[in-house]
Amino acid sequence: MSDNENNKKPKDDLKKDLKEGAKKIKDKAKEILEDLDESTQDFQEEAKNTASEFSKGAKDVFDKLSSEKENKRILSGILGILFGALGIHKFILGYNKEGIIMLVLSLLSFGFLAGFMALVGLIEGIIYLTKSDEEFYQTYQVGKRPWF
Repeated sequence: MSDNENNKKPKDDLKKDLKEGAKKIKDKAKEILEDLDESTQDFQEEAKNTASEFSKGAKDVFDKLSSEKENKRILSGILGILFGALGIHKFILGYNKEGIIMLVLSLLSFGFLAGFMALVGLIEGIIYLTKSDEEFYQTYQVGKRPWF
């Protein structure tokens, strides 16, 4: 055999080995990608289910707290404490005129009276949360007492 043929045979064997190795790597990568795709799909499905359960639960709680039949004490109390300057708690209770007054005073005074409105909202929120359900219902929902 000539030197040229001897050199060609190891190169052919090397090419063959490289092709087999590349095929094995490709097959293994394909397996990994399929497993990853399956895991990703499982995770996506689980995330969708969790989000669906959460949104359904949140909607049920909001519907319960904001329905006309239910007492709005907790919802309006929390909103009064957190967003009192905007008068959102007034809108929840159906006091649109008072809610607009608080909102307009907060916005049109460029924040000057927003602190005062926030204080009013804070006080009202605390009052709402410290009353019993029945007392709150009778005072603010049946009796329609708009301030404090």
